Amino acid sequence: MTTFTEQDINGMHHLNRINLINSCSGYKSANLIGSKGSDGVSNVAVFSSVTHVGSNPPLLGFFLRPTTVLRNTYENIKATGKYTINHIHEAIIEEAHHTSAKYDSSISEFDVTGLEETYIDDFYAPFVGSSPVKLAMEYVDEYFIDANDTILVLGKIKSIYVDDHLVSKDGFIDLSKANTATVNGLDAYAVPKTNVRLCYQRPNPVFIISDD
Repeated sequence: MTTFTEQDINGMHHLNRINLINSCSGYKSANLIGSKGSDGVSNVAVFSSVTHVGSNPPLLGFFLRPTTVLRNTYENIKATGKYTINHIHEAIIEEAHHTSAKYDSSISEFDVTGLEETYIDDFYAPFVGSSPVKLAMEYVDEYFIDANDTILVLGKIKSIYVDDHLVSKDGFIDLSKANTATVNGLDAYAVPKTNVRLCYQRPNPVFIISDD
């Protein structure tokens, strides 16, 4: 088994350290966050940090790197309070990944990638047309992380748009049927093909300690 101590990690070339730490936590979600500034210029960018925060109210969070340089997504969200989260699927992986390139705020990544910019129910921020799962989000709050100067942005789900064949009777969205992609590290994408669903777990009676 290969071992990396804290000393080993600190002594690594910075690119090797980035690859190691970004991949050791396991597969991450792969999403495109769509936004539009108050000037009307749209933006779409790949994020691998979207995470579930709570179901009631329905909250999702995502992390932003330090804002010492211009972050178009962050600036748009703070200006308008609206954004979208769109699942990346197998057919658009290359286009989605290209949105990580640094374009000027006057240029829409929709234009340079060919990703379909679409609008639903008069929501201000753009969705990615071919995405099988699309979420309309509203900014709620943000939390500064002192440890590494990042920001956790918290948003409320306002609407969910899902391709019909993906939703089970109990509300479960089967992402394997959608060919939804995940991210391994920074630049490796995988497409899970199966789901194993297990029932809600309760303690085995044999191991329950009696109060008697």
